[in-house]
Amino acid sequence: MKIRNIDLGEKPVLLAPMEDVTDSSFRLMCKEFGADMVYTEFVSSDALIRSVNKTQQKLNISDKERPVAIQIYGREVDSMVEAARICADAHPDILDLNFGCPVKKVAGKGAGAGMLRDIPRMLQITRSVVQAVDIPVTVKTRLGWDNDSKIIVDLAEQLQDCGIAALTVHGRTRSQMYTGEADWTLIGKIKENSRMHIPVIGNGDVTTPRIAWEKFDKYGVDAIMVGRASIGCPWIFKEIKDFLTTGTVQPVSVSCKMRILRRQLEESIQRIDERRGILHIRRHLAATPLFKGIPNFREIRIAMLRAETAQELTAILDHIECNILNV
Repeated sequence: MKIRNIDLGEKPVLLAPMEDVTDSSFRLMCKEFGADMVYTEFVSSDALIRSVNKTQQKLNISDKERPVAIQIYGREVDSMVEAARICADAHPDILDLNFGCPVKKVAGKGAGAGMLRDIPRMLQITRSVVQAVDIPVTVKTRLGWDNDSKIIVDLAEQLQDCGIAALTVHGRTRSQMYTGEADWTLIGKIKENSRMHIPVIGNGDVTTPRIAWEKFDKYGVDAIMVGRASIGCPWIFKEIKDFLTTGTVQPVSVSCKMRILRRQLEESIQRIDERRGILHIRRHLAATPLFKGIPNFREIRIAMLRAETAQELTAILDHIECNILNV
């Protein structure tokens, strides 16, 4: 699959953009485990043009991550265009427009998935950004605002006409947030539309290697995107790529997985500081499947998620590895 001149190979698997998750360290880990393209955390266009330092830091990308996309969101044409130009100066491979974030503080203000209630503005922003930058522009959105307005099949054509190079669709409406099951039926209908010629990327509930294979096989998508299933589990990309290539999975050892969790802790602290780095890594520790199903793990889990120093948290991880996982 190609996004303009960027060749991602056959059946590429992409890391979804996720706020407070897809920092540079995590992106690189997912890349090392086989992710074919990675995305930054999403960037507020308004904050970027105001030169907010925390937002500007999200534009820091390394050559080891490539191909890498920067994703921006906003609701005003001028600010989105200005932000797009700033992002282009950071030299990502792709600029992605977020028209899918469902959280209230974004969608409730008309940005993200809020754009699904103002299609003319969405299209105006898309056309203007495509014209403003030389790098490929892509879009990520949802099926529609709610169950009564699933407009994605027609919208896909309209976005393509604006000049985007690829389209990612999350198989839920904004009203669903992240509840219920993702519906890929309309994603498949986009692919069946003979007038569509840009790559279509499917997103939503890709949680296992077999499910990934089924999405490619049943819906004919050009690529799939993995989001929440990668949190605390960057090795999922290796498992999926193994299955897509050979039909089997070569398991990643428990000791390797523990090394990855420790590395995430260390790099998170190096990137921010000890207190905030530990707070950041808790999301990954809480979500990792490595600890699921361990009997009588509740007290250790609580202690792990309450640890306040790197020394304390590392000692708990050492205890888990040596005494519970029997590595």
